[in-house]
Amino acid sequence: MPKSVVYSSKAPAPIGPYNQAIKAGNLLFVSGQIALNGDTGVMVNTNIEAETQQVMKNLFFILTEAGADFQKVVKTTIFLKNMGDFAAVNGVYADYFENNSPARETVEVSRLPKDANVEISCIALLD
Repeated sequence: MPKSVVYSSKAPAPIGPYNQAIKAGNLLFVSGQIALNGDTGVMVNTNIEAETQQVMKNLFFILTEAGADFQKVVKTTIFLKNMGDFAAVNGVYADYFENNSPARETVEVSRLPKDANVEISCIALLD
């Protein structure tokens, strides 16, 4: 099965040796996104809600570039620096998956790239 790279100029460029996403067959594997603004390269971290909103925007840009959307997402992973932020992150996240929530796990981690407070990755189906 061939694989191909997906890149959106609207999402932040990778900060390491990885791609924003990989298409493999009818699956899209989107790398974990943090709240880097793709236009400015600056972290959006005034509060956890704003940070989560930027993460979801970055995921949206990559999904859209691949021809998918949040309704095609089948699995997400949320990494939190502080599990105390779970309710706030969940509130923003829920806005993107109103009636079609994917499978998911949420884990607390000691540190994330760029000292982010939240990182989210996903897997989506492609047509």
